[in-house]
Amino acid sequence: MAAMSTTDPAPADVRDFGHELGVLVRGYHAAVDEAIGDLPHGPRGYRILSAAVDGEPLSQLALATRLGIDRTVMTYVVDDLTAADLVERRPNPRDRRQRHIVATDHGTRTLRELRTRVVTAEEPLLAGLEPGERQVFRELLHRVAAGLEPVTGDTDGPC
Repeated sequence: MAAMSTTDPAPADVRDFGHELGVLVRGYHAAVDEAIGDLPHGPRGYRILSAAVDGEPLSQLALATRLGIDRTVMTYVVDDLTAADLVERRPNPRDRRQRHIVATDHGTRTLRELRTRVVTAEEPLLAGLEPGERQVFRELLHRVAAGLEPVTGDTDGPC
């Protein structure tokens, strides 16, 4: 019987990261779907509204690329967010052929309320951690996500 190499990439005590991450993501989606209620396009609409409130104004295509949302789907979502007076398309001051997606005042107020509900919905997901550990987990998750390349291509999923 061959001995296990010290360079084996997956020692026996390493847990299945993908499975555990999937469990967390599925739990997150279930909790957030309920928390955001009837926001147009659910979590996808929430991500777009968040980006419109928090980030620099981006074109619809740039926003779709950044969020990993198919550009044809993005059109419908932005149309519905616009109809709900949550975002608007404004001319890009540097290129009038292009429109930026910008949050309305109503969209900013709505996002503030939704964020409170989302944070409340996230708490049970982190119930296995002490309060200090929850903050560390969030900070580490942010660092990991920030260290990845921006999303490109059609990676649009359920969120």
